[in-house]
Amino acid sequence: MTRPDFAFSTRFKVRYAEIDGQKVVFNSRYLEYADVAATDFWDWTGIGAALGAAWTETEFHVRHTAIDYLKPFVWGDTIEAFVRITRIGSSSLTQRFELCHAETGALHTTIDMTIVNVDLPTGTPRAIADDVRAYLEALPATS
Repeated sequence: MTRPDFAFSTRFKVRYAEIDGQKVVFNSRYLEYADVAATDFWDWTGIGAALGAAWTETEFHVRHTAIDYLKPFVWGDTIEAFVRITRIGSSSLTQRFELCHAETGALHTTIDMTIVNVDLPTGTPRAIADDVRAYLEALPATS
């Protein structure tokens, strides 16, 4: 499936352990789905192989997340998670996740997540390196 403005997607199934007493995916699991999708997204970009240490020395931490639950997923659904970068700031970036039903294409959840590049010893924001920024800006569907 394709979605306008997204060059990347990944798929996974809802597991029994992810549903709650109402037989729908428990709300906190959607952040886990975003984490799975983000991991696959970063692998897809090839940034680690392209930039090596410049990327592996970069450490992003979640700063803010906004989630809109439009329709629940249920056990056995296949989710197609679309991911793109919507904003690159001086020390942060925002990713957009759209979680869709893989068979019907219906949009179930949107997640906007801001992550901040931090200096690990101090835990303070650190500017995104120029080569990392250039690489990210060149990705397809980055706006």
